[in-house]
Amino acid sequence: MKVVVLAGPESSGKSWLAAQLQAHFGGLMVGEYVRHFIDHHQRDTTLADIPAIARGQLAWEDEARATHPDLLILDTHLLANKLWSQTLFGDCPAWLDSELLARQYDLHLLLSPEDVEWTADGQRCQPELADRRAFFQDSLAWLQQHRQAVLVIGGDWEERRAMAFSAVKRLMQP
Repeated sequence: MKVVVLAGPESSGKSWLAAQLQAHFGGLMVGEYVRHFIDHHQRDTTLADIPAIARGQLAWEDEARATHPDLLILDTHLLANKLWSQTLFGDCPAWLDSELLARQYDLHLLLSPEDVEWTADGQRCQPELADRRAFFQDSLAWLQQHRQAVLVIGGDWEERRAMAFSAVKRLMQP
């Protein structure tokens, strides 16, 4: 099983690209638990919600891993929970790092906020490019610090798709 994670700031194409990858390569895709959480609770999240959101994301991921698909595509993972918690609340549960590092991820596709428009969807809160750039840089720094396999994906939508398809094709080759 190969595990690919879509990472990066909001409105950079993670969900779109995850769906494109699944449509092309097959496998199993896991969405963002926080969207489910917000839709269910109909309110903004708080610092006290972060453990439940993170555990929900892990449960969805672990359930998918248990089916052993050839390709597992994660629309997000705990790094987003960690960084959003720090961004919004100035703190996060300490156990998020150890949980992230306890799992094998074969490739992180880190999407740049550059060259694509921010789109409001009722849950997004970083319309300023500078804020999305900071989130991107924090993501990259964590991935590099922890020696995670990462490929930065940028350009317009077609360029992002082509770069991601090429990377996943290489990853899936025997």
